[in-house]
Amino acid sequence: MEQDSVQDSYKVTAGELRQFVERIERLEMEKKDIADQIKEVYSESKARGYDVKAMRSIISLRKRDKDDIAEQEAVIEMYKEALGMN
Repeated sequence: MEQDSVQDSYKVTAGELRQFVERIERLEMEKKDIADQIKEVYSESKARGYDVKAMRSIISLRKRDKDDIAEQEAVIEMYKEALGMN
């Protein structure tokens, strides 16, 4: 009887595990689809004459906190001055 309980527990765990795996697989497919769409938008913008590298930088900056950006820019300026790049 105890073995039946363990076996039932295993079946529930295997079923739950399968659900998690299938959900992750679906999300991975969605993620790939979204990545493909983003790539298409970058290609379209490049075809229209926009600088994709600059756009990626802008998008990256927009995700960050303004104070972090200001701090990094200050450090970069300090390094550029130290190297005589100004």
